[in-house]
Amino acid sequence: MQIISNIALISINETLVVQLISFLIFLFIINRIMIRPLRATMAERDRYIQMVREDILDSKRKFEEIVDESQQEEKEVRQAALQIVADMEGLGNHEAQDIMGVAREEIAAMKKQTQAEIERLLAEAMTSVQKEAEVLSVSIMEKILDRKVSP
Repeated sequence: MQIISNIALISINETLVVQLISFLIFLFIINRIMIRPLRATMAERDRYIQMVREDILDSKRKFEEIVDESQQEEKEVRQAALQIVADMEGLGNHEAQDIMGVAREEIAAMKKQTQAEIERLLAEAMTSVQKEAEVLSVSIMEKILDRKVSP
């Protein structure tokens, strides 16, 4: 047996070619079995993530549209409610004015009736006072004159 002392780290011989061919076959197999499916899975995941992002953006847009529509409807409803309140206040004011007018007319009628009653009573009192004044004046004249006076 002979010991070959070789200091070279890499020796170029037939095994290098066989190792190179087996490495290339290994890369080809790994590329087919692992790298291509992994890239396809990564691409599919990226497409899925992109679809989810688009769905999120669409949902945000729809949400904003719904919020805008609801705010617009709320604004319209508030305006309608304010209009109804204004109409009701106007109607109430009109009815209050009608009631006040009727009350004023009743007060005026009662005032006229009371005034007429007072005038009637005053006239009766005046006639009564006048009769009493005549009787009293006749009586005073009779006492002053010491004789009978006919009225």
